[in-house]
Amino acid sequence: MRYVKLGRTGLDVSPIAIGAMTYGQPDHGHPVWSLDEEASRPLIRHALEAGINVFDTANMYSYGSSEEILGRALRDYASRDDVVITTKIRHVMRPGRPNGGGLSRKAIMTEIDHSLRRLGTDHVDVYMIHRLDNETPLLETLEALHDVVKAGKARYLGASSMHAWQFAKALHLQERHGWARFVTMQDHYNLLAREEEREMLPLCADEGVATMVWSPLARGRLARPADQANATERAATDGTFADMLYTRSTADSDRVILDEVGTIADARGVTRAQIALAWLRRNPVVAAPIVGARTTQQIDDAVAALDLDLTDDEARRLEAPYTPRHDLQGISDARELERIRAGIPGFANV
Repeated sequence: MRYVKLGRTGLDVSPIAIGAMTYGQPDHGHPVWSLDEEASRPLIRHALEAGINVFDTANMYSYGSSEEILGRALRDYASRDDVVITTKIRHVMRPGRPNGGGLSRKAIMTEIDHSLRRLGTDHVDVYMIHRLDNETPLLETLEALHDVVKAGKARYLGASSMHAWQFAKALHLQERHGWARFVTMQDHYNLLAREEEREMLPLCADEGVATMVWSPLARGRLARPADQANATERAATDGTFADMLYTRSTADSDRVILDEVGTIADARGVTRAQIALAWLRRNPVVAAPIVGARTTQQIDDAVAALDLDLTDDEARRLEAPYTPRHDLQGISDARELERIRAGIPGFANV
């Protein structure tokens, strides 16, 4: 494994991260595609043996079960000093109760302690905000996050999906006040969703912020032929949310892209997933795609993609069919996300 620095930090990370949203007790409010602890542990161990050292989770994945499963596995299979644990805060953990979610000082100070307890560690390496909280002043959130770092409970800070102007504002305020800075952005980016190339990725490149990409294989669509787009359990149950991400008015161009991925994969003698992940590596601002692996083969494919370099011609063939689409930042806005979540069964963990 060839490790890279996370943005302008000195932190060594594997160029593949494991997304622990896949791991969580199904009876803890998680969708049907999550894996219980018995099924999750061998996958976490396999990732470690492959040299992957970044594991991404969130407090609300299975309402804490993901953190518990991940924490126990890492304690059993790895040295804490060798792994990079990232977790997130924002979404409601105690529905219907005051201060049960959000990014207030109270919520942040409460939830970091709960996350550390579940993970079984005294610190996380990157503490991320799981989108913005429009009900809390940004200054309050940023100062509280700074205090978490100064208390030694987090080594670095990260953010996730938002508008580029919002992220620029946050970075400016952190610099102005001398607070700990966001060092990574976790955003939505893949061959079927390239809207981040307009503003967010150039901003991150200019600011030295590395990105950790969620849904790098477009809910598995990039790993199989177009006529099998909903072959995975998750893709089949994502319903309206998946339609908003990938099939609203873009089905024709998506199909052409998927066909081209297959053509290049066949010519290379590799899997489609390897081609899609190798394409992401061409963008230097992408530090690590977050892979939600349900099988050891998926982990092996992700690692194998690190040795695959696409030619400029192959990249052009993959990129040419893309058409602009619905601004996906609309569903990154907290209020819009809450509206969508309320109407879609099983969407609470997105």
